Amino acid sequence: MTVLDDVFDVLEGTLAAPVYRSPMTSNRRAVIAALVLGACSSTPAPPAAAPQARRNMFSEAHDYELVMGRWSRQLVPQLLAFSGVHDGDAVLDVGSGTGALSFAVRDATKASHVTGIDPSPDFVTYSASKNTDPRVHFEVGDAQKLELRDATFDKTLAMLVMNHIPDSALALKEMIRVTKPGGIVAAAVWDYSDGMTMLRVFWDEVDALHLPVDPHDKAHVKLSKQGELGALWKQQGLVDVQEAPLSTVLHFASFDDYWSPFLRGQGTAGTYVVKLSKDRQEALRQRLRQRLLGNAPDGPISMPVRAWAVKGTVPPSK
Repeated sequence: MTVLDDVFDVLEGTLAAPVYRSPMTSNRRAVIAALVLGACSSTPAPPAAAPQARRNMFSEAHDYELVMGRWSRQLVPQLLAFSGVHDGDAVLDVGSGTGALSFAVRDATKASHVTGIDPSPDFVTYSASKNTDPRVHFEVGDAQKLELRDATFDKTLAMLVMNHIPDSALALKEMIRVTKPGGIVAAAVWDYSDGMTMLRVFWDEVDALHLPVDPHDKAHVKLSKQGELGALWKQQGLVDVQEAPLSTVLHFASFDDYWSPFLRGQGTAGTYVVKLSKDRQEALRQRLRQRLLGNAPDGPISMPVRAWAVKGTVPPSK
């Protein structure tokens, strides 16, 4: 029996875990999201503060939560159920971000131990500050070079992060290496082609306005289409590979609840918005409002979204 019967209740109020950054150096802090966790309340975002100059994407847990974390965490119970996490499992959370997936396992089990790995010291510090359970541990690390022993974990999970890791095949090899034979390696990625409506409509309207777009600004889309994660899992020798859609609905309290988090400069879309002139920001805002509300007065907005999940078993030879 899996551990997730009441996980939506258990996870209320936890933050999402969705960031992957390549290790920080003097020249580079390649940031990427990946994210996460259960029972969501549709709390409207507060008014956006003026973004700091040159702020890194997803550099602040609070802003990340407003932009994406409050939504991506709705998928976590589905990924845990799909992966078959059991009480007593040793679990690795790759790209643990603010700790949401790790906390989901912690709160839904009595005997499981969880290790969260993230390349961002800021997020590791934040996650550790929210945890008092000795069964959960967070540390700075690179998914492409895990400093962990072979065959350590029963379940190795990566929530909304694989498409953002520079060398995802190398990261998967490392995930397989640290998982016990017969253990499960699983991941989920937003369906950016047409399943992540929140961002799809944003970039559609950017294109409709013919605004300048650096290809780097747009959401990374590798491994985000149906079948792509499964193909990678099979290429790396995992067996009994299965894929499944994870679906939920985003409920925004108002148009401002949708729009204002972008002004915080977080994520690919937020980073793009704060680079625009005020006139171009306003043109984009007006076009998005028309797209989402038409001529109706401001009010709640709902968007169905989907991610693709994959799982595979580590064979004895691994």
